[in-house]
Amino acid sequence: MNDTTDRFEALLERVDLLIEGMMPTAAAPPDCEHYLAFRWERTGERGRLAPVMNPHLFDLNELVGIDDIKEEVVRNTTQFVEGLPANNVLLWGERGCGKSSLVKGLLKPFASRGLRIVELKRWDIMSLPHITSLLREAPYRFLLFCDDLSFDEGEGDFRALKTLLDGDIEERPGNVLIYATSNRRHLMPERMEDNTGDLEIHPEEAVGEKLALADRFGLSFGFYSLDQDEYLDVVRYYAAHRGLSMEDEELCALAVKWSLYSARRSGRSARQFVDDLEGRLGLTKNGRRKKSSH
Repeated sequence: MNDTTDRFEALLERVDLLIEGMMPTAAAPPDCEHYLAFRWERTGERGRLAPVMNPHLFDLNELVGIDDIKEEVVRNTTQFVEGLPANNVLLWGERGCGKSSLVKGLLKPFASRGLRIVELKRWDIMSLPHITSLLREAPYRFLLFCDDLSFDEGEGDFRALKTLLDGDIEERPGNVLIYATSNRRHLMPERMEDNTGDLEIHPEEAVGEKLALADRFGLSFGFYSLDQDEYLDVVRYYAAHRGLSMEDEELCALAVKWSLYSARRSGRSARQFVDDLEGRLGLTKNGRRKKSSH
């Protein structure tokens, strides 16, 4: 009888240890005094706000051609860090036009005023209640940055995000906003039948559900491909900023050829062209130095 009791107690003890191991442990609050940016790292049901050791402190002055959008986002962020009402922000549109850089660039001017950025992946959306609970009492302001946010048909996460953006039964922390970027204006695929109403008895309801998520962002800005003059202005800015010495006519001719090869005109392609040009000029200069040394 004693052996049976001992075995049973040992079994209960092992079950208790197993359950204890499955229970999520309380995550530590972020060390905002020493770090400016964090990344949510999720493992099963657990997760933590891991500090980013070398955050990308992008200079907003390097974003050319989107001055109006930049001004509005900076204004909204200023209101936020001042403790005034501010909106969640959605930046959508063409690739390489500066959406992500605009958000990352907010750290440099606002970090000293208490702003911190937490980077999330789309699949971390369901962890938002847990993340915000870690940030609620911190004496800092947090942008939850979700880059390249979009959902496919049938995914349920977007409904959860709608609730979290508006706030559910628990009040949303006043020191947290969501800044998201997406290639899709409404974050979800839009199909021709959305216009024709095929297969839907009430098509306006199906379309309304798709629009409802983007509507949760108080500020929404579209980014478009640059025309050739705008593209060349960005190229000139980067070339001057790097101190590249080249006649404007030659610079523009090379930049146009680059845009034809890459099949796009954007701030990113302009920067990539100038990177390539600076490297080639550097090789030429180094070659001349080696010849003169002989």
